Amino acid sequence: MGPSMNNDLSVSNLVKKFGDFTAVDNVTFAVPQGSFFSILGPSGCGKTTLLRMIAGFEEPTSGNIMIRGKDMAGVGPNLRPVNLVFQHLALFPMMNVEENIAFGLRRRKVDSATIKKKIEAILERVGLPDYAKHQIGQLSGGQKQRVAIARSLVLEPSVLLLDEPLGALDLKLREQMKVELKKLQAKVGTTFVYITHDQSEALVMSDRVVVMNQGRFEQLGTPQELYGQPLTPFVAQFVGDNNLWSGEITEMSGADAIIRTDEGFIFRSRVQGEVTVGRRADLFLRPETLRIQPEDKEGLNIFNVTVKTILFDGANSRLLTVTPEDHELLVALPQNRRFDYIQPGQTIEVGWHPEAGVCFAAGD
Repeated sequence: MGPSMNNDLSVSNLVKKFGDFTAVDNVTFAVPQGSFFSILGPSGCGKTTLLRMIAGFEEPTSGNIMIRGKDMAGVGPNLRPVNLVFQHLALFPMMNVEENIAFGLRRRKVDSATIKKKIEAILERVGLPDYAKHQIGQLSGGQKQRVAIARSLVLEPSVLLLDEPLGALDLKLREQMKVELKKLQAKVGTTFVYITHDQSEALVMSDRVVVMNQGRFEQLGTPQELYGQPLTPFVAQFVGDNNLWSGEITEMSGADAIIRTDEGFIFRSRVQGEVTVGRRADLFLRPETLRIQPEDKEGLNIFNVTVKTILFDGANSRLLTVTPEDHELLVALPQNRRFDYIQPGQTIEVGWHPEAGVCFAAGD
């Protein structure tokens, strides 16, 4: 992707080494203007280092970063059209909301009348219109979050960088803030680059997500693509829940393969990447693709499992089941059919469509 003008951010061949350790390993991507872009990965995968390079706090070992078509090499953090929002909100406790938001504008020598207008407008946009005079200590976690974002947005950055900003909030508030942030980004139209290790945050909010692992990008796509068509075993395991079988490929037919699992099941499944007859393979299958007591069995992989326990969680309820060989499988309980009759200890028939699974050549 060339540095086209409608990309707010484009990064090419970016490398960051600390001594012998490569934290960011030859990363290239572009973020279109006005989009919500997430970098998702486990702790230590290099996502914070990547964000700090974009912000200008870390110097790349090689490669380059363009923001709105301008090369950022040698441009200090305070001169870049980006702003960074951290998990530990750096709000000034001795200043009220209005003074916190005005801080950056004052440093830029903006006149008081303009500052007042800008603060009113931004507080309106983040849904805190009457909060200008509130003290920081009077705010809830979610409100502080919005003030921190308002403080960054009022400086009109081309790109807002967010480093696990919901990490410190409790679960209920996090769920709420996910939706809030998505709405806010859509309303403000500023490009958000968001890093997180929480897959549901990334999936719910983003237009596009990249999955990062050990300094590299495993896959970049829409949330739907990452969930439905993982290109690597890492993405299949990291994004959403998956049941895993290992086995051997006994036959290939078109885009499908026949895998004999180590427990002796013979399954037909779609495959991804280089899979050949005789090779070891790993089969991934999402809990919601397993159908319970299917009436129409045509073309399905069918087998029996015993229910160990029912994991009740409202709409996300699941069965923890085992195969006769004691292989554990999660089976989602669909909401549109009643399965009240299912009890622990019961043996049930389950089936899945070959399209629902995905086989990868087994890792070394």
